[in-house]
Amino acid sequence: MFGRHGFKFGYRGPDPGFRGKFMRMRRGDMKYLLLEVLKEGPRHGYDIISELERQSGYRPSPGSIYPTLQMLEEGGFLTGEQVEGKKVYSITEEGLKLLAERAAPPFEAHPKMARAFELKKSLMKLGAAAMNGACDGDEETIDRISEIIDKARKDVYSILAES
Repeated sequence: MFGRHGFKFGYRGPDPGFRGKFMRMRRGDMKYLLLEVLKEGPRHGYDIISELERQSGYRPSPGSIYPTLQMLEEGGFLTGEQVEGKKVYSITEEGLKLLAERAAPPFEAHPKMARAFELKKSLMKLGAAAMNGACDGDEETIDRISEIIDKARKDVYSILAES
């Protein structure tokens, strides 16, 4: 069964176990990732999310970050203060101790996952360029853009068929 955007429902990447194998963290490990990032210096929430994505290729949702930040703040592992309208978090001595006591690193990005996120960024840039052309271009420009995208899609399927 194909969904609205042409993907099979439950699509999970290049191989069936891709998402689960490379993106899962153990329960409770998000706090260690956040503390690791804050060990480098104070940051606000979206800056933390961006840094996690930069380091690992994994971009956690705000829904997993902000409640964890609040829990860590309430536990005394970090502090939060308003700076220019944004809440900026800093790790405390207790947070550093918690980080030092942890047994194993909580999450290590698989190289395939990092490459998949690089590809996603490239696709988003291509999509933005195509939409700019569709909004601002004349019929001939739109037709040329469409031909390029169709050819690229066919080329990708050819590559996948070879592998």
